[in-house]
Amino acid sequence: MATLKITVNKNRGIGSEDCVETAPAVFQLDDDGKSDVANPAGAPEATILAAARACPVKAITVVNGETGEQLFPPPRK
Repeated sequence: MATLKITVNKNRGIGSEDCVETAPAVFQLDDDGKSDVANPAGAPEATILAAARACPVKAITVVNGETGEQLFPPPRK
């Protein structure tokens, strides 16, 4: 399993908790009710990508930490 770099754009996030529901070992809500990465290795890659896709405002970015390839959202061509 590749090391993933996961970031949450706090300005874009709305606190819907969809990512927390999908990957609770990876995401948690901070004091402002916004998603935060608690443990980037807390779930398999497929679960983390599903959590990122579940975000209604696409505030989560997932990058392969070894190759630098952006896995979600897909890079624009």
